[in-house]
Amino acid sequence: MDIQFTEEQELLRSSVQRLLRDRYDFDVRRKIVASEDGFSRKHWAEFAELGLLAAPFAEAVGGLGGGPLSTMIIMQEFGRHLVVEPFVETVVVAGGLIEQAGSDAQKQAYIADIMAGTKLWALAWTERGSRFDLATVTTTARRDGNDYVLTGEKTAVMAAPWADYLIVSARTSGHRHDRCGVSLFVVDRRAANLDLQSFRTIDGRRAAEISLRGVRGELLGREGEGVAALEACRNRAIGALCAEAVGAIGELNDATLNYSKTRKQFGVTIGSFQVLQHRMVDMFIAHQEALSLMQHLSLSLSDDEAGISRLASGAKSKIGYAGKFVADQAVQLHGGMGMTDELNVGHYFKRISSINIQFGDPAYHVLRYAQLDAVA
Repeated sequence: MDIQFTEEQELLRSSVQRLLRDRYDFDVRRKIVASEDGFSRKHWAEFAELGLLAAPFAEAVGGLGGGPLSTMIIMQEFGRHLVVEPFVETVVVAGGLIEQAGSDAQKQAYIADIMAGTKLWALAWTERGSRFDLATVTTTARRDGNDYVLTGEKTAVMAAPWADYLIVSARTSGHRHDRCGVSLFVVDRRAANLDLQSFRTIDGRRAAEISLRGVRGELLGREGEGVAALEACRNRAIGALCAEAVGAIGELNDATLNYSKTRKQFGVTIGSFQVLQHRMVDMFIAHQEALSLMQHLSLSLSDDEAGISRLASGAKSKIGYAGKFVADQAVQLHGGMGMTDELNVGHYFKRISSINIQFGDPAYHVLRYAQLDAVA
């Protein structure tokens, strides 16, 4: 598959490429990751100024109406440059949930600040032992006046240390695994009785363990319909993460090919060895297959096709395995230096490894694909 981009989409892609090429090279990225914050508010403001944070949102809420295809274009370039800023967490996931499930008042109150780059968001849905199941929720929410009071624990909440607001899944009825009874709530990250323990992930980003002890939250969407909203959100997030992975895979292939043309062994470049040529052909094929599947998924998300969850799981598993294969080969072909901090190859390896476990690892999505296929 090869998408023919419109003039506006080509302009978006060239704008992102130019910005990242000029202002977000690997050395800049390393300094950002090593900083106390772990991300750059300056670059986030530049993304907002360029319109990247508004691109996926519908025109009805003040966005540019680019939808999943604009997300794909942006995330593929972000993957090439290992951008750490929380575009997926804030724009795709939280912003998408607000646009999908929020009231008109909530859309007006929150989305404008997301597009302007003044507020950051994160989604707190994972719990210990949930194993990627959106319905496995023990955090509870009880009504108290116009708001709700939340109590429970959330684990590995990506970008939470940076966030101004959290969207938290909590149970308003039913048992632990019941699909009905899960609701979504907007919570101020600095609210009373919310404890956040931040940590650094393997790819240099920030995440947190969150404890809620009677924290006040505002209902997002309808009570008890959180799982359905989260499933649609997960499909969009998978589309964005797959695009990021494809961008990273492409850069690993380029880096490995260039290295094979200069690194000499036994007096000749290693690229002249037939066995390594075959391996790099396999890496190229894996990238092309992943690219086609990513584009197919993004187009299907744009058209809101039936069976999108099945396609999303298929893409997450296939691109996940392709990413792991290419990352493994790139590190091995670079030798010991492949995992040094000074070389970008190891950083791509770590980022692909992190992407593979966000919203479900490849093994989980193979099983989910088979389950959805059985009922199709």
